[in-house]
Amino acid sequence: MQVTALAKGVRMSPRKVSLVASLVRGRTVADALVILEHTPKRAAKPVQKAIASAKANAVANHKADANSLIIEHLTVTAGARIKRFRPAAQGRALPYQKKTSHIKVVLTGAEKPKKTEAKPAAAKAEKEA
Repeated sequence: MQVTALAKGVRMSPRKVSLVASLVRGRTVADALVILEHTPKRAAKPVQKAIASAKANAVANHKADANSLIIEHLTVTAGARIKRFRPAAQGRALPYQKKTSHIKVVLTGAEKPKKTEAKPAAAKAEKEA
């Protein structure tokens, strides 16, 4: 079972976010969240939120076991660039770009085992007796 989460338009350079993403690629979700919590980079926060979102999707929507989740893919791609101009000497304007990132997390893991209902069968046996 694969579960995905996307964080689009994160206002950080993809190059900087990729450095943080490479720290946790291929690890379990629990390990990744602990590592990111103690990483002193600004990019750790959005990566942590994306992983936590994917974990919540897996548990709530796909009935996955939270302890068995592993990060299968963690990709950071370039998003839209916000183009701006900075005033310069002699009335000129110098262009610059504010870069954004898209973070995609894909988790895999086992589904929770379904509980067998033994109580209703025992209750039927008691009613018959």
